[in-house]
This record gives sequence, structure tokens and C-alpha cells, in this order.
Amino acid sequence: MSSQNAPAAPSAVDYDLIVIGAGPVGENVADYATKQGMRTAIVESELVGGECSYWACMPSKALLRSGEALAAARRVDGAKQAVGEIDVEAVLRRRTAFTSNWHDDGQVAWLESASIALIRGAGRLVGRGQVRVGERTYTASTVALATGSVPTLPGIPGLAEADPWGTREATSETLIPPRLAVLGGGVAGVELAFAYASLGSKVTVLARSGLLGREEPFVGELVADALVGAGADVRIGVSPRRIDRLPTNDAGRGAVRIDLDDDTTLEADELLVATGRRTNTDGLGFEAAGVDGLEVDDTMLVNGTDWLYAVGDVNGRALLTHQGKYQARAAGEAIAARLRGQPLDAARWGRHVATADHDAVPHVVFSDPEVASVGLTEARARERGLRIRAVEYDLGAVAGSALHADHYSGQAKLVVDEDRRVVIGATFVGYGVSELLHSATIAIVGEVPVDRLWHAVPSYPTMSEVWLRLLEAYFG
Repeated sequence: MSSQNAPAAPSAVDYDLIVIGAGPVGENVADYATKQGMRTAIVESELVGGECSYWACMPSKALLRSGEALAAARRVDGAKQAVGEIDVEAVLRRRTAFTSNWHDDGQVAWLESASIALIRGAGRLVGRGQVRVGERTYTASTVALATGSVPTLPGIPGLAEADPWGTREATSETLIPPRLAVLGGGVAGVELAFAYASLGSKVTVLARSGLLGREEPFVGELVADALVGAGADVRIGVSPRRIDRLPTNDAGRGAVRIDLDDDTTLEADELLVATGRRTNTDGLGFEAAGVDGLEVDDTMLVNGTDWLYAVGDVNGRALLTHQGKYQARAAGEAIAARLRGQPLDAARWGRHVATADHDAVPHVVFSDPEVASVGLTEARARERGLRIRAVEYDLGAVAGSALHADHYSGQAKLVVDEDRRVVIGATFVGYGVSELLHSATIAIVGEVPVDRLWHAVPSYPTMSEVWLRLLEAYFG
């Protein structure tokens, strides 16, 4: 345990803490600080609840789920004979319900119930502990930035003028285009390709560097095969030279023509660009506040300051909603502890730090099959110079998988640190594998020795029996 003095602050301030950004991360920073007695306000220029609630996590998963459920039924004899076709309008209605029809009344009511003040407008720093919103400047002892990330647009000739979709448009659309081109092979591109293929679009994925390249090599191969099986055209290693929106036709918006560097041309009714995101720091007023970058310590305190925090995507550590919320829980309580002059639990795995950001980040790609992974891949572990052993197992050979789906296909992999004899990475690809991930996360965070994991007996017949098979492979 360590203790730090509370930062110097004006003698009278409007709030103990002002959070800029009311997405899930900002809400959690504010909530955890408020529960510790801090007077807290949150600033939001759009909808309270943020990107995840209205244009990302929730609507994209709602678009995916119906097609996934139908596909799951079709993989089981006796069920597939009873399955009909997807009801696109019903899927879109369900998607819209999960966004509360893009209204934030419920989220605003929650802020009120949590005693967190809401300030509508764009916030920017104008000095130490000073946040300008519209014509008014608010003061606080501490400020937390939780402004998230925004999509990037590659510098392809004609792309900006072609007015492509981003993920916001793709998750809020009310008409399904007959032909959809997806530029990018990352998580968003892959998930939305599956979603729109299930909804009836002829999908073409353009992925210069392959699909899901940050994962183990077998992941992209299995997902690409599944996309092709779903009716998509997957083109690896190609890039657009130029993109043009053709003249408007009788139906309205004109088609998109994509000239590729393999000398072929592709036409689509819409183009989704999902080539990555960058931290959203535009207009935050760093210069006026004397801030030079947003590198943070594990409590999310911005280096070189004693009053400013950066939490979630905006600090660039782990661009995932659940990881941002984890950071927010640590930061909210660290802020309160510092302001009240209480001891700070900032040691590794302490209450006020986000240690898991470094070695135990779990994430799921809700493709069909799913991809679930946590910790280090084999390649990253070797780059760190660790002495490791990696083992793989055919997930389809597990009894629980065979019961889950006829002709089940999947793969599982563990990466073990041989010096400490603990799991440092795990990857699963297959139907329903997202529910296997938390056990792997616990093993990594808890640094459970593989000799002890041998005694964690999986129930039979479930897919979790793959843990036994992987450990058998490890012990030989």
C-alpha cells in the first residue's frame, strides 16, 4: 500500500470530479467516484451511453444474433428441418430496441439516480481543473477524459467523396443493400460482414493483410472459410486504388465502384470502411491546460499531472469497452482516494490499478464461429523473449462440441510460460466458445500453475473438456 497527497486545487470548485465523455467508461468513472463521496459531473455532446450503446457493441451484436441463432439450429439434425428464413424487419426492430431508438432518456435517468450531474455540450480544457462547455467554465479538483475513439479513413483517392459507411451507418441502417463491400479485416469488418451476409447482402470483404491478423494464424483461416461458407467473397491481399460513387440511379443513392490493385473492378451498393480507430482527442484543449499527451500510469493518471486522468480508448491502452470499464473502476476509486488523502493500493493487481491491461486482456469476435482469446499469442510471447510452450487441440474432437453442432469445427490453443509454469495466452475458435473465455482469463490473472489446473475437472460432456485435452497435450 502506498499513499499520495491530494493534488492542489482551487479553494472553491464546482465539483470534485468532472468527466468528459458519458459513454460506458465515463459513466463508470463517475459512478465509482460518486460512490466514494465525490461530487461529480459528466459532460456529453451526443447521447449519454456513448458509442457502444447506440452504434457499436449493442446494435452490432443484435444484428448478428438472429442469423447466428438460425445457423446454430441448422447445424443440428432435427432442428434444421424446422428452421425457416430470417425476418429482416424483425431483426432491425430488435436492433433498434437495443438502442432505445437512439434516445438516451433511460441513461439520463440512471445518472440522476446515481447523483451524477449531466452537463450537455462539448467539453474542452481551458486550464488546470477548468472545463469549458458552451459559454460557461466549470471548475473541478480532478478531470477525467473518457472521450473514446473515432474511425480512421484511409487516404484512398475518391474515398471521402464517395461518402462510405462507417460503423455508425452500418449499425443503424434501415435498408439492407443488395451488395455490400467491406474494407478492412479487423473485428468490426468481420462482424458486420457476417451480419449483413445473414441479412441477405452479397458481401465482399477486402482485407489487404488478411482477417484478424492480431490473433493466432489459424484464426483468420477458419473465419475466412466460414465467411465464404456464408456466401461472402473474401479477397485477401488486395487494396483499392480508387473509389468512386457513381451517379444517382432511380432507386436513389448511386453504386460504388472500387478499382483494385490486382487490376479488377468491384461494384457495390454500399461500402463499409472498417480500417481501424484512433484516440478521440480533437478539441480537448491540451495546450491551454498545459497537457502534453495522454500517456498514463496504471491508475489512469496522465503522466506529468496530478489532476488529469485519461480512461478507456482515449489513452490507447486497450480499445475495448469492457477493458475501459475495468480501467474506469480503478480510476474512479483512485481519484476518490487521492482527493480524500487515503492510502492508494497501486501495487500490481491492486484495487486502484488496471494491471490486466498489460497481460490479460480478453476479447471476443462475434463471428460465426466465434473467436475468443486472452493474454499473449505465441508470436507475442516469443517477441518478449519468454521461454514458452504452445499446445493446440481440435475443438471438434471434444464430445461436448459434437453434441453442440453436427460436424463441429474449431481449434483451441494455450501458451504456457515454462519458467513460471502458468498459462499466459489462450485462443478458442468455434461455435459458442465465448463462454470458455472467462475460465482462461481467471487462469491467467490468477497465475494458476498448470499442475494445479490439472485438478480443475471439466464437466462431461461439455466443450470445457477441451481444457483437459490441452493439458494432456501439454503434459504429454
